Amino acid sequence: MNAFTVSPPCKGPLKLFQLYKGLRSTYRGSDITRRVQRFDGWTDRASADDANAKGYEHAETVREYYDLCSELMIFGWGESLHFAPLSPRESLEESKIRHQQLMISKLELREGMTVVDVGCGIGGPMRRVVREAGVRVLGVNYSEVQLAKARSLNAEAGIDHMVEYFATSFMDMGAIADGTCDGAYAIESTCHAPDKVGAFAEIYRVLKPGSLFWGQEMCLTDRFDPHDSEHRTIKQALMHGIALKDIATTGEVDRALETAGFQVLEGMNRGVEGAGPTKPWYQPMDTPLGSLSRKAYTGMAGVAEVLRVLPKGTKDVIRLLDQTADAYVAGGRTDIFTPLYCFLARKPL
Repeated sequence: MNAFTVSPPCKGPLKLFQLYKGLRSTYRGSDITRRVQRFDGWTDRASADDANAKGYEHAETVREYYDLCSELMIFGWGESLHFAPLSPRESLEESKIRHQQLMISKLELREGMTVVDVGCGIGGPMRRVVREAGVRVLGVNYSEVQLAKARSLNAEAGIDHMVEYFATSFMDMGAIADGTCDGAYAIESTCHAPDKVGAFAEIYRVLKPGSLFWGQEMCLTDRFDPHDSEHRTIKQALMHGIALKDIATTGEVDRALETAGFQVLEGMNRGVEGAGPTKPWYQPMDTPLGSLSRKAYTGMAGVAEVLRVLPKGTKDVIRLLDQTADAYVAGGRTDIFTPLYCFLARKPL
């Protein structure tokens, strides 16, 4: 995911120091401005590859996106880098916890099981799954930067012994044997797959017969009109900023699951459906304070770079995240996009 919304009073000196340490470690003196510029050109490279077959690898773009942005995402959104249905009675973090607990319940996880976290990121949901369900987790992630962060945070949480890490693409999880996992979940990860059927087929392969698979996909809704120029512009901005090769409709996700062999048990846009009053999923990015805070942090980062408090180029990453937050809000306001299409599927017996 790509969300950056901060409220300065909530970010004290300790958080800022953690951000400083994290960015220094992650960027390690690389030319961040040049890396952001190269990332910004990924859609042109992908289009050129479509025309000339020059070997564009989308997985590399996705990895660079997370390598550049993860520390700032954590600073602005917390350790669980995903969206959740928001309740007026809850904080953002409380809503994310409730959403993870729903996933645990839907997967029918029990102590002693082994589950695969497909695109585990820095392991926010993983830590809740281990603590609350007592399962062993196989964490798959192509970004070694994110995996290193997950290891560190899991060690701090005392659950590192319950996790095995795989630095690989979820399109090829060959290190995991056929039919060995009791369950799987993919939270805002398979939306990056260049071949959704291929991604789901690989998850299907590692599951035991009868096992459940929970997914949370970024999707176009039925309100998207491909003939509407505003809708097309918003879609392109989302694809560019989140490193999505395309954005599937909810129906396309279901059909890909079925083609891979899964039985789709349920599928729901939890951004608008479900019990109880909700706030828009994009609301934390759509407040005047949130928008001003993002703009303010871009300026502050520029000053911090001059003072050598932050690595040079940090402001460029913040600007990228800010632009993508604006695209999220536009997609949410027009109701043509949701990051909360949640499905439950089963590998048949």
